[in-house]
Amino acid sequence: MKTLKDFDFKDKRVLVRCDFNVPLDERGDILDDFRIKQTILTIQYLIKKGAKIILMSHLGKPKGKLIEILKLDKVKEKLIKYLNLPVIKMNDCIGKEIEKRTKEMKLGQVLLLENLRFHKEEEEGDLNFAKELAKLGDIFINEAFSACHRPHASIVGVPKYLPSGMGFLLEKEIKNLKKIIEKPTLPLVAIFGGKEGDFKAINKISEVTSSVLIGYLIKKQIEEEKIVLQHPEKIISPVDGIEENSNLDIGPKTLEIFNREILKAKTIFWSGPIGKVEEDKYQKGTKEIANSIIKSGAFSVVGGGETVEFLNEAGIIDKFSHVSTGGNAMFSFLAGEELPGIKVLK
Repeated sequence: MKTLKDFDFKDKRVLVRCDFNVPLDERGDILDDFRIKQTILTIQYLIKKGAKIILMSHLGKPKGKLIEILKLDKVKEKLIKYLNLPVIKMNDCIGKEIEKRTKEMKLGQVLLLENLRFHKEEEEGDLNFAKELAKLGDIFINEAFSACHRPHASIVGVPKYLPSGMGFLLEKEIKNLKKIIEKPTLPLVAIFGGKEGDFKAINKISEVTSSVLIGYLIKKQIEEEKIVLQHPEKIISPVDGIEENSNLDIGPKTLEIFNREILKAKTIFWSGPIGKVEEDKYQKGTKEIANSIIKSGAFSVVGGGETVEFLNEAGIIDKFSHVSTGGNAMFSFLAGEELPGIKVLK
């Protein structure tokens, strides 16, 4: 696969597929801009190389309809803040007027297209829609690892019509996630919290882990759905809760067991909070897990929206070796599946 270093971007329109699908509150304000920040390095590199940068992304699930709260205006504000440069936002993502606008761009200018999912053809993987998008650029760069598991038009269609490569973020995601499933430094400990488990990923990572630590909700899911795991002997479940009969956070005995495993590790993968972190009184277990991982000095990869949001709020996100922007894409990659968005770049 080609990387940014394989192209001459001078005076070229570069169509960058980002993932600005950030969490919003009921007013449409951005709750966590981690994904936006992760694209800045690539955009700055393209500016430096004299490119004309056209950014595209989806946001939410508008299902082919224009929904005011899901417009990318707030994303534009964040981009202006982090780039410290003007960003022009279009009212759509395809059409003659936008194509004309891209051809009038000056070197180093940044243009943001409107939400791709306002067109149902994006999620349908429609090749005519992909062709319309491809008319806006001379080179395609995929910077949306977290959307690479989806065979959507902007992910797998556009690269059929333009010279294509991966941005710094996509390159970094692949490199660091490979360190988990391909010859990790052992012992490797995996931690799966959150509301439900991705058992393909759990089974795959269990092949190389010394132990897999799971939260109460995943334990409950395994028991209720009678899920058969390939390496049950490696699974370590909670043995107590923060309160009697509580599954809202792990208790001191579980923390002691989990911490012992974590501190032995040389490589750690973690996805999903261990307790109901929306409430302060149930955050202790997740905070202690985070601090133990930092203390271990192990190569650490964390991912999943809730985990990232929690670590951001706690101000410790930069203490981990790699923080993945992916949720389902990350799990699919760890399960050994070939992601459509990566396959098409090869």
